[in-house]
Amino acid sequence: MCLPRPPVALPAQTGIVTRMAKSPDSRDLPEPDRAEGAPHPRETRLLLGQDRAEAAFLEAYGSGRLHHGWLLTGPRGVGKATLAWRIARFLLATSEEVGGFLAPPPPQSLDIPEDDPVARRLRALSEPRLFLLRRGPNDKGDALTRDITVGEVRKMKSFFTLSAADGGRRVAIVDAADDLNAAAANALLKLLEEPPPGVTMLLISHQPARLLPTIRSRCRVLSLQALSPEAMAQALATAGAEVDTPQAMAQLSGGSVGAAMRIAGLDGIELYARLVALCATLPRMDRPAAAALADIVAGRGAEGRFDLLLELIDLFLARTARAGATGQFPPEAAPGEAALMARLAPDARAARHWADLAQTLGLRARKGRAVNLDPAALVLDMLLKIDAAAARAET
Repeated sequence: MCLPRPPVALPAQTGIVTRMAKSPDSRDLPEPDRAEGAPHPRETRLLLGQDRAEAAFLEAYGSGRLHHGWLLTGPRGVGKATLAWRIARFLLATSEEVGGFLAPPPPQSLDIPEDDPVARRLRALSEPRLFLLRRGPNDKGDALTRDITVGEVRKMKSFFTLSAADGGRRVAIVDAADDLNAAAANALLKLLEEPPPGVTMLLISHQPARLLPTIRSRCRVLSLQALSPEAMAQALATAGAEVDTPQAMAQLSGGSVGAAMRIAGLDGIELYARLVALCATLPRMDRPAAAALADIVAGRGAEGRFDLLLELIDLFLARTARAGATGQFPPEAAPGEAALMARLAPDARAARHWADLAQTLGLRARKGRAVNLDPAALVLDMLLKIDAAAARAET
């Protein structure tokens, strides 16, 4: 990881790295594969907590049996794209000779010096042996497309054909394969079935079950795991977003650095602590405290905190239901959370009660957002329904 930098606009590419519309408006669009408030994965030097995935790739590379297609899976924000860019940098900057009497020993790390010419070109999106497949501008150039289209996959196929004369390795990064529409997925499948020589395709997927089974079967899978609290703390510190309670952050973010940076930027740990403290007053909820919590998401500029609070409410109910169903309490994400869960969900029956409520409130939140219901009113209504549900559970 490196220190966060301000988001940059999509460059009007004229080369073959990534095809972007040349409309002036398209230059103001955000990069679709950059998490808000975080550096782009190509700018991230350090990947934490994923040593096993790196070692699996290096073992395949050192054996001389490097697969042409790799599917990088795991929760959103755990470093899949960072690993893809590390692999691309490694493959394009490392000698192709592995083993043999005169060849250097197999590399033990994916690290490439920051001042390496390949590393510099990748940061500038000017490396001619890399193709980046991601969502691009629409026909008007004033917004990003909702998915990756078949036209973009065909451009990638043409890139492989045109660059074949250069010899050597070529790499394609697909970020994310989940964004492929049906026609694009089928076009990519054909490339995986008949891979061009010297090409390594790195597919990033947050939800691999949604991909075509035939795409999954033609790729070797690298599974990335949620980060531990220790790795989370180190990753956030490296990114300039230190937190005092890494255990709580790991719980709230699901071990995702991307989610953790968003939570840290919106004071999510404090927000969750206030929610837990409020629910500790169930089944006679502190109404003034509930109104004060709802007021946090009111007003212009509070949209991000509104979205986060809805997610935290759903997370609290899910954690409570899971604790009641399993009889096991997760590490606390807020003071007093374990005792509160034990009181609210002492058994499987109570767990089902809270799970049903989570589903009901989730639907209510989506409907409320669809009709632009006042955020504070929606949150207060949800909190009062939690209070009513707690009262019913006691009877």
